[in-house]
Amino acid sequence: MTFNVLISDPLSEEGIQPLRETDNFTIVMETNLSPEELGNRIGEFDALLVRSQTQVTRELILKATNLKIIGRAGVGVDNIDLEAATENGIIVVNAPNGNTNSAAEHTIAMIMALSRNIPQAFHALKNRQWDRKKYVGVEIKNKTLGIVGLGRIGVEVAARAKGQRMNVIAYDPFLTEEKAEQMGIGYGTLEEVLKKADFITVHTPLMKETRHMINAQAFKIMKNGVQIINCARGGIIDEDALYDAIVSGKVAGAALDVFEEEPFVDHKLLELEQVVATPHLGASTIEAQEIVAIDVSHDVIRFLNGDVVKNPVNLPSVPSEIMHKIEPYFHLAEKLGTFLIDLTNEVAEEVYITYSGDLSEIEVAPLTRNTVKGILKRYLGSHVNDVNALYLADKKGITVKESKTSSTKGFTNLITVEIKSKSGRRKVAGTLLNGFGPRLVKVDDYSVDVTPKGHMVVIQHTDQPGVIGRMGSTIAKHNINIATMQVDRSDVGGNAIMILTIDKHLETEALEELKSLDEIKEVTAIDL
Repeated sequence: MTFNVLISDPLSEEGIQPLRETDNFTIVMETNLSPEELGNRIGEFDALLVRSQTQVTRELILKATNLKIIGRAGVGVDNIDLEAATENGIIVVNAPNGNTNSAAEHTIAMIMALSRNIPQAFHALKNRQWDRKKYVGVEIKNKTLGIVGLGRIGVEVAARAKGQRMNVIAYDPFLTEEKAEQMGIGYGTLEEVLKKADFITVHTPLMKETRHMINAQAFKIMKNGVQIINCARGGIIDEDALYDAIVSGKVAGAALDVFEEEPFVDHKLLELEQVVATPHLGASTIEAQEIVAIDVSHDVIRFLNGDVVKNPVNLPSVPSEIMHKIEPYFHLAEKLGTFLIDLTNEVAEEVYITYSGDLSEIEVAPLTRNTVKGILKRYLGSHVNDVNALYLADKKGITVKESKTSSTKGFTNLITVEIKSKSGRRKVAGTLLNGFGPRLVKVDDYSVDVTPKGHMVVIQHTDQPGVIGRMGSTIAKHNINIATMQVDRSDVGGNAIMILTIDKHLETEALEELKSLDEIKEVTAIDL
């Protein structure tokens, strides 16, 4: 069978050579198609390869009647409607590892440029100014590099920094002291890294938890004269706070490759001589562009020839008879994972998932992936999906175990998720109630009946008169309305749990005030 492949964005010829060398593939490269022209042509093709220029919209996908796979020669897939692709049985693959070396090298280059004032000195020289004293720099040898986020790129930056004889200290939710010791680097909390580092580079995904994680408060605890580097994602650093920190002298300089809004050409940061900036060049090397194209080309060949792809982004097609049975549980499985990791408030070391009742009779692997996705999304954001969840868990050293039992435990179906973390074990169980949808029915050993949706508060307390009243008054003081409440206890006067659903997110001030109340042991705000 012959497959037709359309390449609609410029890719290196070396990168697509694997496709050209495959006998049953016909390659068409047309990189200047308008959206209308692309829409008229897309129905002819089995595969589509893009970079960031082509917008693969829902409208385009609906016209792609023969399309089986979309390959993104790069990491991000913001220009591809993943939901529409999945709905239409089209698998999306990308190249998450192709730019690792390029981005790490760019980070080190930015550190060197920053420490020695290279761009500023060159600019002065171009303007016929010879001023050696003004551009005196600092050596990076024996300086401490703080790395926030130790994924693929962070690890490569650490190795290169050690080669420059820097001291490296890192923070990552999945980093342990043992792993840090094996790598020959220091281990610290986020606060410790910010306090100790002379240079700070960020390499985390951008998500709710990491947006503006380097903010005005973070700058306050850093060393005077610290230097900041961001070659990861715009938005991790609060750009206005960074500007203020540089103007005040707290931060000696910053090297930025990514920005909250791009193109980044009209911001006050660019007016500061202490700032070095490049226009999102982290992955812009000949080698990286070749590698990502090669990786995607090989995955397209594998998939169309019936093999398993290496870098899937969305969920592959599931046989319709299996999908019909498990689809109603997808939402429940993910919410159980999200609820439990937020309740635990620690990185999972081991995950145990037990399927009871009717669920013991069907294939549950997709539900396990969905549960693990819910657990990992807190730390990895949108990078984690149904397909790569188990792979990422394994890479992070998280053990995932799945079991089944025909025991109904009082429910027709039941999913029980247990997490082992540094502090111990926590668990939650959920079910689907006919006509009522997903329900949380167990939290640890307490029985509840809660819809896993919206803004929630979990309060662990001592079973004493007046606790509920004081809690309600405190929440009311902050103008928060309680929609539902569930309470259970171990025994009279013993430990108890209270789960509230409320109309808006519980802010830090209200959270801390609740924690200060007598008999209340723990308060956790959870948003599902």
